[in-house]
Amino acid sequence: MNQCFAQTIHRFTTTTHYITSSSSSSSSRINRHRATTTTTRRTRNISISATNDDINIPEETDVVIIGGGLAGLAAALELTKRKKSFVLLEATDEFGGRARTEEIDGFLLDVGFAIYLSSYEECARVFDREELDLRKFYAGADVRYERKFYRVADPFRHVSDALPSLLPEHKIGSTFDKILVGLVRFQTLLFRMDPLKRLGGETILERLEKFGFSDLMIDSFFRPFLGGIFFNPELTTDSRLFDFVMRSLALGENCLPAKGIGALATQLVSKLNKNTLFLNSKVEEIIENEDDDSSTLSVKLINGINKTVRAKKIILAVEGPECYRLLGTMSDKSDNNTGGVGTTCVYFSCDKPYDAKNAILYLDGELYARNNRKKTLVNNCCFPSVVSATYAPEGKHLCSASIIGVPEEQNDELLAEAVKTELSDWFGADVTKSFKMLKVYRIPFAQPTQTPKAKGSGINAFEQSCESGVMKNVYLAGDHRDAATFDGALISGRRCVEYIIKKP
Repeated sequence: MNQCFAQTIHRFTTTTHYITSSSSSSSSRINRHRATTTTTRRTRNISISATNDDINIPEETDVVIIGGGLAGLAAALELTKRKKSFVLLEATDEFGGRARTEEIDGFLLDVGFAIYLSSYEECARVFDREELDLRKFYAGADVRYERKFYRVADPFRHVSDALPSLLPEHKIGSTFDKILVGLVRFQTLLFRMDPLKRLGGETILERLEKFGFSDLMIDSFFRPFLGGIFFNPELTTDSRLFDFVMRSLALGENCLPAKGIGALATQLVSKLNKNTLFLNSKVEEIIENEDDDSSTLSVKLINGINKTVRAKKIILAVEGPECYRLLGTMSDKSDNNTGGVGTTCVYFSCDKPYDAKNAILYLDGELYARNNRKKTLVNNCCFPSVVSATYAPEGKHLCSASIIGVPEEQNDELLAEAVKTELSDWFGADVTKSFKMLKVYRIPFAQPTQTPKAKGSGINAFEQSCESGVMKNVYLAGDHRDAATFDGALISGRRCVEYIIKKP
């Protein structure tokens, strides 16, 4: 969760997170066709273009994994444990997919703001938390309404901060809304069944209205809060994800690894044989040939050299659109997993944060009108260097501002200037006068669409089949197969390997 705020929010009275999660894009143009062959064996050819001329991909392996995001790396880890040979092909020059961190001028920039939630069960099973060196956010959020910040704090962790939110002058919802939040939190803990494994069909907005939350509470808090998590302020996301987030946040802490979100992929890669991992290996097409029951992969380098890799299984651990493009099914309108939602993250260096004592998330709650008519750019903001000083060089701080969607009308410099102007209204010119743009990340596909229609109403909605349904011996992993969270990406990779191991 996820999960890009490209994942995402912090914990408050009963809530928070994100996440984003998951696998990396590994393909471009896709053409699926029958190739001429003189044999009767069934083969599968994958055309690869790579930047390294002497790429040493083995000629034979049990499994080929396409995509080096969290899902692909999790699949590789599971295959390693089961002593199955494999090669992993990643299109870019770095592993991690949408869970990456870049270092610029001594600053750590997560490629799309994301938060690690300590209550993720699969993450706890896979990662060494001590090695990640997790740093905690303040358990709450400051919500901006009528040009003033109101603190919404977790009453179990910050009692003295939470009590004022019950007073009439606290304008983020009514006293009844605050009580409702507590009841929802209690409900998610009382019923221990995984909310992702129940029947669904309603949206988050419908669920909030059914609970009895006021329009003010929905518009000023839940739209920016949950909208930042799921990149969907219309709140048409499947309500089961709301229950999952509420329970996860009640059980855990929102954190950042000291070395950035990219530390997740780094730790997974450290557990794998480097001779099985190949960067800059872009899959362009899958070609089915009629041979025997095995699969043959044709690897084509950019220098025109052709190479063949024989494999029994293929795992596509890439984003939904890339997955279906490789399968040649993009024209299939019945599949809702090809869609996605986006985000933009603007990073600034600065001399000082707004609040150096509290590592808190700031939400814009005042410019949302009913039906999500937002008039400004920034949805949420934080200072990662207050969470962990490792995010900025000594004497400096880092500011991260997130936008829902990807504005196209402005270049990076103009967009950053517009964001800085908004944040000056938030924090004051004394704070923002030292702001200098470091980088703008535009992420059109930060998460797959997670509406009830896209996921389905059944109890297996967040556990989609690993079968491709199109090609024999080609299986699917990624956050479009499970929930779009760090946990979901890891589960999908492991689950896919467990599935294919059982296949004859």
